Amino acid sequence: MSEATDMNSSALSAAKSQLRSLMKQRLAGLSQESITSQSARVFDSLSQFNPYVNAKRVAVYLSMPRGEIQTDPIVRHALSSGKQVFVPYLHKSGLRPSDGPTRLMDMVSLKDIEDYESLQKDKWGIPSVDTATVHERKRSVGELDGNRSEDVSLDLILMPGVAFDVDPMSKAIRRLGHGKGFYDYFLHRYALAASTEEHGRPAVLLYALALKEQLLSPSSGESVPVGPHDQPIDGLFLGDGQIKESAKGGAN
Repeated sequence: MSEATDMNSSALSAAKSQLRSLMKQRLAGLSQESITSQSARVFDSLSQFNPYVNAKRVAVYLSMPRGEIQTDPIVRHALSSGKQVFVPYLHKSGLRPSDGPTRLMDMVSLKDIEDYESLQKDKWGIPSVDTATVHERKRSVGELDGNRSEDVSLDLILMPGVAFDVDPMSKAIRRLGHGKGFYDYFLHRYALAASTEEHGRPAVLLYALALKEQLLSPSSGESVPVGPHDQPIDGLFLGDGQIKESAKGGAN
């Protein structure tokens, strides 16, 4: 890697960290009433969104108590609608730090409402899957125990994020995550799994859920810094009821 590339990578990392800090301060000032009402608007939009209505298998993040769209109503609605619902599960990768990330995210299935309600909250207040139950669950990438035959393809992934914007050139929606790279690496592994299957998997739709304050305005002079491994998303559900979509080809 050249010195110039190193500098670019370092500058990119610094720009992302700066924007995360700014957004953390901005979102901390939001009232719980605003978050609740915006979450309700997102749920209303999503529940009428055809790709969600028609989806059989939906992956959705389990939300923190503050600072992001709340997903509890979505999880309950999807389960009660007969969809297979998958949620994030973090686990050790078994890799050395020099070989790759030491922790991975996979998407594992919920059995039913009772199963969902039994999840214990972690130190961030996020409901979390118990390691002892993972072997009973379906998973989207069979890397937990190497059993690829249990892989399940997903129709729609609903993602969190810290900030979003629209690329002025490609019109693709760009996402700034929390900085751990869990979703980027998961999507990379998911694509690899798809490429090794005989008939391939249909492309999964990637949509994020965001408070309206998380969408950066072009007039603000702020933008989401992106690198070569940052994947655009297909669309964004906003807390004001809007659904923004990437221009065709922009999220491929």
